[in-house]
Amino acid sequence: MKATLLSLDAAGYQGHPLHRGERAWLETNCYVDLWIETLSAFGYDPHAMLPFTVAGDFEGDQWLFFKPPTAELLTLYGVDVQELNIWRPLLDHVLTQVARGRLVLVEVDAFFLPDTAGVSYRSVHTKTTIGIESIDSDARTLGYFHNAGYFALAGDDFDALFGLRGDKRDDQLVPYTEFARIERGKGVPRTELAETSLTLLRNHIARMPAHNPIVPFRARFLDDVAWLAEQPQATFHVYAFSTLRQCGSGYELAGSYLRWLETHGEKRLFHAAEAFETLAGQAKMLQFKAARAVVLRKPVDFAPMFDTMERAWDSARSCLLGWASG
Repeated sequence: MKATLLSLDAAGYQGHPLHRGERAWLETNCYVDLWIETLSAFGYDPHAMLPFTVAGDFEGDQWLFFKPPTAELLTLYGVDVQELNIWRPLLDHVLTQVARGRLVLVEVDAFFLPDTAGVSYRSVHTKTTIGIESIDSDARTLGYFHNAGYFALAGDDFDALFGLRGDKRDDQLVPYTEFARIERGKGVPRTELAETSLTLLRNHIARMPAHNPIVPFRARFLDDVAWLAEQPQATFHVYAFSTLRQCGSGYELAGSYLRWLETHGEKRLFHAAEAFETLAGQAKMLQFKAARAVVLRKPVDFAPMFDTMERAWDSARSCLLGWASG
């Protein structure tokens, strides 16, 4: 059986500008990146969904894994995301839902995703989410959104993702899976998209932490670096993804979102955009310096970077609160 939503070509696919160009963080996390590419492929502007990025926070042992609220995807684009109950083989459900015109979002093992070559593919077992746009069960091929693009896989990777190799245990947990009803032309008209997004932004500004989250992150980070120096090198990559990347990439998207609002007439958020961009750049530098400190086991003065990040967050929040109260 064969089913597809958009008949995309992985070889010729070009990612959204949010995943290209001179950016400190070309990827954020699998869920946000997936939606950026999916919405763009369906003809929507993904910038409008980004108000949630201003409300990042440090959660004690990790930075918030930020995700677009599904209710806001429905408000902005008419995209309805629901959990898919897996009670039959996953392949059967995917074939059914894609044939019905729905994108299927499923948690899979990146070990079997060719687009992660050099990172996870055939080397590290790690959870990630893909959006299945096209499937051919006879040819054993799959087209999917993941991270910063659209990709294809086939053969043994197809069999492994769907548990067709005969090595699946009866007590193995089924993956968390969602489906999304996406139709062109639904949701808010493009002429009203920025205004609707601004309303959502006010709600997320109210959700911003009352106290600067860089401060507790700084305190925890210094202890973590000492601990990481005694761990396998792979541990640093997992740590950096859960902390520095979620912090830096989230605020870089926030800056990009505020710049997008500028192009739609909202000129009062320039200072917040600039501050978020500074914070994102410092987080990237911090990641490089931390990696060096962990590998070489040499002391590094992280204070200047954290000082800049703290000031940038305070500046961004002040600007946003002033705008929201005006």
